[in-house]
Amino acid sequence: VLKSLPRIEGRPGASLPPMDFKNLEDGLQAAHGDDITPEDVMSAAMYPKVFQEFKEFTANFGPVDCLSTRLFLDGPKIAEEFEVELERGKTLHIKALALGDLNKAGQREVFFELNGQLRSVLVKDTVAMKEMKFHPKAQKSIKGQVGAPMPGKVLEVKVKVGSKVEKGQPLCVLSAMKMETVVNSPMSGTIKAVHVEPDTSLEGDDLILEIEE
Repeated sequence: VLKSLPRIEGRPGASLPPMDFKNLEDGLQAAHGDDITPEDVMSAAMYPKVFQEFKEFTANFGPVDCLSTRLFLDGPKIAEEFEVELERGKTLHIKALALGDLNKAGQREVFFELNGQLRSVLVKDTVAMKEMKFHPKAQKSIKGQVGAPMPGKVLEVKVKVGSKVEKGQPLCVLSAMKMETVVNSPMSGTIKAVHVEPDTSLEGDDLILEIEE
């Protein structure tokens, strides 16, 4: 089947470089806190990208494993009541009430009862957002992505793709709250991509540019 293609003789794992699990665990604890379990370490070793996405998801949305599969994937129906057990003896009684209109940020206000008290929360409408254009956000977990420190308009971009920059070097000037704000480089490296131009309006954490070492 392989013909002249390269092949691995013997056990594939034998040719892998050794892994320092203690070092991996220390790195995970530094990034995600001290509640890292041995199962987390093994998950990160085998599926690093998936594990990182999982930790970012749970950091935003909390312990979603408390929800049943249907509620997690489809969400509750209007007027549906359900219970969420956070831990032994701590149960939330939730009733979905109504959905608000779509706003400019691609969000809807969801109204519900929590233990009999009226509450609301803004939730991204992922289906509607596919048809809306949004500026990408800078990912804090990705080194070299530079985001807007506050909402504002781009006055000047001081670098271009391929430019060499030093840590602390001015990259871009924003007009925010009637003041000019200079965005400096957080690291030394080369400009990989620029996502803005003069007069671009930005929200907080909108991606300005990317730097690679």
